[in-house]
Amino acid sequence: MPDDRTLVTELGTALGMLPYAGPGQALAARPTELALSPAAWDRLNQLHRSGRFGDEFRAAWDNGRAFLEAPDALRGRSPLLVEWTGGRRPPGDEVAPVDLRVDHVYLVSCKYLSRAIANASPGRLFEGLLATTGSWPVGDWYQEVAPDAYRRLYLACRKATGVEGLPDDPSALGSAERRAMRHALPGRSYPPAARDAYRELCLEVSARSAERWAARVTSLADQERLAWRLLRIGNASYFVLGADPGRPLRLRVASPWDWRQAYQLAGLSMAPAAAGQPQVDWAISYRRRADGGRGQVRGHVEIRWSHGRFAQPPEAKVYIDTPTDELPGYFPIGPPAAQPELWS
Repeated sequence: MPDDRTLVTELGTALGMLPYAGPGQALAARPTELALSPAAWDRLNQLHRSGRFGDEFRAAWDNGRAFLEAPDALRGRSPLLVEWTGGRRPPGDEVAPVDLRVDHVYLVSCKYLSRAIANASPGRLFEGLLATTGSWPVGDWYQEVAPDAYRRLYLACRKATGVEGLPDDPSALGSAERRAMRHALPGRSYPPAARDAYRELCLEVSARSAERWAARVTSLADQERLAWRLLRIGNASYFVLGADPGRPLRLRVASPWDWRQAYQLAGLSMAPAAAGQPQVDWAISYRRRADGGRGQVRGHVEIRWSHGRFAQPPEAKVYIDTPTDELPGYFPIGPPAAQPELWS
């Protein structure tokens, strides 16, 4: 089962779509329109009574209510069935992050205060272009693209930590040896004697990753396909209900067909970044067909260990830096939310 906060935001959104006065009333009724297991109902009720996630319950409920009433969504018609994915990935080649399905038709993603759009293996991102099926390198990406710099860092860390019995080649590390390295390198800083080697690794991995990524998208068709995946443009239109800092998100996301009617891709670029870890910056440039205006979406990829240094192969965490409601193909589902005025 997902963590408690995710449970509240996703299922609180679902409850807001149903004809009840508030979350407490809906939880007491346990409506059959929301397909949940008894265990999920019990946990959600406990979290509501605890008061720990009062703000999340309110925000999720308001978003669900807005979806119920929105002209682009349910138009005031109470749903007959709301299904929850419960964190399970759907089968097939689908990039839309769907959390709820309403009446077998409406697909909803619940996105609260997160800029991350994917947490993939570097091979799947830079070689497989975020496809869900295919073949790409599955080993250690640092070893794949910067073997010499990676070995220098490993040897510098091995010497600095004094861990004994480790091989000379990092690719020969076993699981117990990886755990030993992880425990010997706690915190966020490297030993002083290894910091130059880590800086070299960052530069090398960033440059080689950007080169490989760019080499896989040489045609405009390739760039457009990847741009849609980075924008989370799915096979069909879906909705985003959630929040960015200080404001709700209530958006309809275009399908590829819709996107082409409204926009034209001008280019997709990748470049290595000088950061405190291996990083690749990316940008999508586009033109609006309605007025000829141009825009750009910016993001970045952090290529990093997420379970401790040397413990497991690094991951590629993809972020969109442009605010969600400014993305091309993300359309408000109703009137803009009222904004406070200084003089009223």
